[in-house]
Amino acid sequence: MPTAGPNEVVNVVVKNVGSFKVARGSTVGELCAPIQEGRAYPIVAAIIRNTLRDLHYVFKYDCEVELVDTTCPAGLRIYRRSATLVLIKACRDLFPDRTLMIKHTLSNGLFCEFLGGPSADIEIEQIQNRMRQIVQQDLPINRHLMENDEVRRIFMEQGQDDKVKLMRYRDKEAAHVYELDGFVEYFYGYMVNRTGILGKFRLLYHSPGMVLRTPEVDDLDLIKPYREQRKLAMIHQEAKEWAEMLHVPHVSSLNDMITQDRIDDLIRVNEALHEKKIAYIADMISDNPSIRVVLIAGPSSSGKTTFAQRLLIQLRVIGHHPVSISMDNYFVDRVMTPLDEEGNYDYDCLAAVDIDLFNDQLARLIEGEEVEIPIYNFKTGRREEEGYRIKIPTNEPIILEGIHALNDQLTFSVPVKNKFKIYISALTQLNVDYSNRIPTTDSRLIRRIIRDHRTRGNPAIKTIRQWASVRRAEEKNIFPFQETANVMFNSSLVYELAALKLFAEPLLEAIDNDMPEHVESSRLLRFLSYFRAIPTQNIPPNSILREFVGGSWFEV
Repeated sequence: MPTAGPNEVVNVVVKNVGSFKVARGSTVGELCAPIQEGRAYPIVAAIIRNTLRDLHYVFKYDCEVELVDTTCPAGLRIYRRSATLVLIKACRDLFPDRTLMIKHTLSNGLFCEFLGGPSADIEIEQIQNRMRQIVQQDLPINRHLMENDEVRRIFMEQGQDDKVKLMRYRDKEAAHVYELDGFVEYFYGYMVNRTGILGKFRLLYHSPGMVLRTPEVDDLDLIKPYREQRKLAMIHQEAKEWAEMLHVPHVSSLNDMITQDRIDDLIRVNEALHEKKIAYIADMISDNPSIRVVLIAGPSSSGKTTFAQRLLIQLRVIGHHPVSISMDNYFVDRVMTPLDEEGNYDYDCLAAVDIDLFNDQLARLIEGEEVEIPIYNFKTGRREEEGYRIKIPTNEPIILEGIHALNDQLTFSVPVKNKFKIYISALTQLNVDYSNRIPTTDSRLIRRIIRDHRTRGNPAIKTIRQWASVRRAEEKNIFPFQETANVMFNSSLVYELAALKLFAEPLLEAIDNDMPEHVESSRLLRFLSYFRAIPTQNIPPNSILREFVGGSWFEV
């Protein structure tokens, strides 16, 4: 760390570590080097005044610092992003005429593939060996601020047309880029400062590409084996085909359509693809007369409610008379609801549902009996004294949507042959560019921020605070069962973030930098800044997006 005179010293208080006097102009990385000794997991960034800072950040004033390592989500994102840079560099070194595209998460890894053709098993081994060499060399990852014209020139020389186009839509005159051994890349998030930090990774062959595994929240040391998810891989392949059909592989292509007034046609075709898939699922159900219960589940903000209504309509189109039942009416009384680890009512656990009553009534409905469905009062936390009576037409399907729908414990009274399971999620089809993917969780979080504000009056800060708990419930109650689904539906729309931008930005901008949630809100705002906005009226009234922004045909 640089030496300094008494007037050039900055006082830095590191949370849970101690106080330090450092030279003004030294970096977070230099401060962390001695602190890292003896720590199990690498420090990859810091939070200063509720703003995430990378290891290149220069100290100019006295401050308090919270260190970020790979035990927290922000640190894991930085680690994976940095490992991705090493992967891209290794591919450049070995295959300079091929372009690697960073695609999407797949099980406990990140799927990537070369444009224009599949990879071979031996190539993946070569790439992994080259990555390990780069890590062992402990090369610096330098951060530079460059004028946009200079950035575009470099990317043109490197053959990265996707980034050249992206730079055209940046509102700022300069951009921060990262340089590794002479190769320059642009990422919309931070990196570590040296490759030596990135020793924990694995690269696996997964036709037609590869899966990069880096530490996860529940597997910081990469002990768990890779979990194959064939059905999820197939739905991601479908998303890829849809994106190619729509000619929108990345954000700059979408922005071109918006600025060239071609977006309406894109919206119509994208929505038609959704409708076609829903009609296909309705035909699958109709073609199997033994199906009596249609079960729909998916993570938060996947658009389950709108999907269920559109499926119901498609079933009616082909002559069926399905009935939809709300699982919310089967909650146990609030006083009987289990508590989570934070002492709050855990409405997401299976024990919060009266599954015995539910299964008794479900079995009787299937047999053609009339039952009295309970009505749950969310204000009082109890059922009303009287419910409503219902009888299902003979051999007609019952549509159920809920967090536990794919878990057979919820419907233990129904034989497997009588169930049809649907998993729905917003699996983003679009990339920022070939090196920067758009995480599915970010799209869903933005959807939820908008919906919670519109329907519940919740500010964005409250939704962001709750998001970690929501994600834990998904990991426990939804994702373990997704591969048991008969069919998967991708509710993502290639144009949606451009449509959600106008709703989300003012909600996120309301979070001041004196709040811890400012770290997440500033990240999402930076991410949304790449998109040109689409006016609300462009969104069709039956679109899944209407569930979040309002104006849906299916709203009561």
